[in-house]
Amino acid sequence: MKTELFTGRSEILGREMTVKVYGSGGKPVLVVPSQNGRYFDFENFGMVETCKEYIEAGKIQLFCIDTIDTETWSDEAGDPGARLQKHEIWFRYVIEEVYPWMMKENGSRGKAMVTGCSMGAFHAGNFFFRRPDLFDTLIALSGVYDPTLLIHGYFDETMYLNSPVHSLRGMPEDHPYMALYRASKIIICVGQGAWEDLMLTGTREIEQVLEEKGIPAWIDYWGFDVSHDWPWWRKQWSYFLGKVIG
Repeated sequence: MKTELFTGRSEILGREMTVKVYGSGGKPVLVVPSQNGRYFDFENFGMVETCKEYIEAGKIQLFCIDTIDTETWSDEAGDPGARLQKHEIWFRYVIEEVYPWMMKENGSRGKAMVTGCSMGAFHAGNFFFRRPDLFDTLIALSGVYDPTLLIHGYFDETMYLNSPVHSLRGMPEDHPYMALYRASKIIICVGQGAWEDLMLTGTREIEQVLEEKGIPAWIDYWGFDVSHDWPWWRKQWSYFLGKVIG
């Protein structure tokens, strides 16, 4: 399996950032790590091995990125408004720098898939719902989609932009994104076991909004033995990827 590591300076963030690529073609997949995670987590926790057959068959190409969660969502002592502004800069880095480079590397003329687990699922959902013109497939595992749950109720215009629950509720029916959502593959999964309580709340919330808007999505609730942890995410990733790609 071909792998490449790319480190370069982001002009938007003003720092060095790293992306690890697995494979050489197929559907481009943007992989966002879980909270405070790194680009190597998807490999280190066995997620890459789980989808190795699809990578080697040229069906998917993974682009695993870094976040700056420690300076944004995880910085609970910091000013909420400043944290959100920094998150927005990171969002721009991914959309304006990583995405065009990723699609050029991949050679695709279509759209990308985006995926993540836990906080990575929130990020993945946020990328998808904000930019369905760039992404046509979402696989989000154990996430929340109303980030006020993560930042203790703080709310401003930037939070609205980065809260799929709020921005979808406020989106008019004639918005051009509505047709793009309905033409996409949306998969949102959560377990009902240990450490999934907040994620269950978040998943039910986004499910309700999607139903209200008439946006079809596969919302899958796994069993009461299914915990918020990598062994289950490996099983879910393999299962859903097989349905989308296989």
